[in-house]
Amino acid sequence: MENVILVIHLILAVCLISVVLLQRSEGGGLGMGGGGGGGVMSGRQAATALAKLTWIFAGAFFVTSIALTVIAAGNGGASSVMDNTPAAKTAPAQSGPAPVPQNKVPAAKDLLPPSPTGTTGNAPATPAAPPRAGN
Repeated sequence: MENVILVIHLILAVCLISVVLLQRSEGGGLGMGGGGGGGVMSGRQAATALAKLTWIFAGAFFVTSIALTVIAAGNGGASSVMDNTPAAKTAPAQSGPAPVPQNKVPAAKDLLPPSPTGTTGNAPATPAAPPRAGN
């Protein structure tokens, strides 16, 4: 069914392109040139057979677009493109975040730069200045 709608969709696209290209240009592109009455901005415009065909093809094109979208959503399910990668096929599925090895986590004292006195730890190398009284 999806292939039939897809073929119809492609035929409608080609027909829509050809009907639009066959139509007579009215006033040039983007409002340049042209002039006179009966242009795009006028309220009365002759409904030619090509204009009617354009509307019919455009409506059918949108209907087939929506139909293809609905069919694709129904066939998609809960799978993902990433499920088909080689890494996803070999790795077991995990329900939570990956565990962090304990021997790989650096201690807080290892993250501090070495102090000038050679001590390691969280104590500052020089004593802090006493707070000022009043301001």
